[in-house]
Amino acid sequence: MKLVVGLGNPGQKYEKTRHNAGFLVVDQILARAGGAWQGRKFEAEWARCSLLGEDSLFIKPQTYMNLSGRSVAAALRFFKAQVQDVVVLHDDIDVPFGKVKARMGGGHGGHNGIRSLLVELGSDAFGRIKLGVGRPLEGGPGVVDWVLTDFSKVESEHITGLMVDESLQRIEGMFKQR
Repeated sequence: MKLVVGLGNPGQKYEKTRHNAGFLVVDQILARAGGAWQGRKFEAEWARCSLLGEDSLFIKPQTYMNLSGRSVAAALRFFKAQVQDVVVLHDDIDVPFGKVKARMGGGHGGHNGIRSLLVELGSDAFGRIKLGVGRPLEGGPGVVDWVLTDFSKVESEHITGLMVDESLQRIEGMFKQR
């Protein structure tokens, strides 16, 4: 079983913000896989379907970003899956807008959702799909305000189109590695 995790914050207030890029992309990946959200479990919205030929559990923690690891750890224990089977999609201000980067392991890079995962999972051996939301312009909003601003219509279309395509390519590579 693979766990595909989108990070974000629950609620309409945060729905279209940069910090919810993980939720937005995971929604699209699930839809493309022919799945649908099935309910709430593990303090998360969850769904189960095949992705790229792998039995996969999709989760969107509803604990707010800073406690995301609690939800992922509960799902991992329930399904007796390995940390290496987790792929997390999250916003990253150090990646230029629209770019997608992937890596296995590493630190939190200042991202509180990843920090929570590291603590709760006790390991950094999970995959990360970094969704570039860019940095605020000099003299503009601070980082916290920046990630909590909504994407423009054009940015949203890019997030739910090309970034989903690139994310799927990176996930496929991670699935093949294991």
